[in-house]
Amino acid sequence: MCAELPVEAQFQAYNARDLTAFLACFAEEFKGYRMPTEAPSTVGKGALGAFYAEHRFNNPALRAELLSRTVMGNKVFDHERIHGLSPEPLESLAVFEVEAGLIKTAWFYFPS
Repeated sequence: MCAELPVEAQFQAYNARDLTAFLACFAEEFKGYRMPTEAPSTVGKGALGAFYAEHRFNNPALRAELLSRTVMGNKVFDHERIHGLSPEPLESLAVFEVEAGLIKTAWFYFPS
């Protein structure tokens, strides 16, 4: 399976604010990191769902714009512009690690 498939599916679900479809793209043991931290900010699909339900998908202005995507093996690098979280769009780089067709780990980088 191509690593890009679950990443594209979660991207589409994010923009649709479809929590069920979004979570279907992630492994139960998912870990998410907001860099440069060494400890995960999110551990487990349940915690991921709670965060997105309470802090993202309840926002009608939320929208991600894909600026570029690179696939290297089981890693997918998305450069995105996120709208609706602040007055001005935020740029981020998300690195997704895919195993067995699901996103297992994600690292999120933001400008300092």
